[in-house]
Amino acid sequence: MDNQKPAYIAYYRVSTAKQEKSGLGLEAQKAAVKHFTENCKDCVLAEYTEIETGTNKKQRPEFEKAKQKAIAEGAVLLIAKLDRLARNVHFISGLMESKVKFKALDMPEADNFTIHIFAALAEREAKLISERTKAALQARKERGETWKGKNNLTLQAIQKATEARKAKAEGNTNNKRAKGYIKSLRDQNLTFAAIADRLNSEGFRSSRGKEFKPMTVRRLFKKG
Repeated sequence: MDNQKPAYIAYYRVSTAKQEKSGLGLEAQKAAVKHFTENCKDCVLAEYTEIETGTNKKQRPEFEKAKQKAIAEGAVLLIAKLDRLARNVHFISGLMESKVKFKALDMPEADNFTIHIFAALAEREAKLISERTKAALQARKERGETWKGKNNLTLQAIQKATEARKAKAEGNTNNKRAKGYIKSLRDQNLTFAAIADRLNSEGFRSSRGKEFKPMTVRRLFKKG
């Protein structure tokens, strides 16, 4: 068994059809999987891409296909980023209980307990964002303000602002994960430039959603 060729099933998830068409997010996820499997030819047996919208977040047919394929092939389910899998602790727990082997490439050394913690943090952040948005809407309603007119926010604007806050929160979480990874790579005597290349190839992005530069890596490393 130890000499058996590794086998993986790649699972990608993007939030909207528009994002899927543009390659935004999906390209980075595929790059992370490609980098992880670059030393094993043809070890990715299948790839599945989930296109989520605001109305079908609880239905993940492509994930179910990927999971069943992994079980049938005795393969490891690869996810580029944990938050691409789910922001729901119960979902993560159910996956673990199903005995499907899976690896989140942004935390390759994480055990089940660590993954639970990150999933809980992501779920909590999503809940807080939702609560803040609802509170803002209720406050405007109590003041008798409507959603119409140039001087008032539209529902679309509120949703856009919410997405922006979510993106910022994800970026901050990403930076926290990157710090530990940077320290590990520096312990291997990699330069800041080499670390920046590694982070970018594995799908990491700065808190502003941009690729890492050597100076950005250096600043994060100095912050500890």
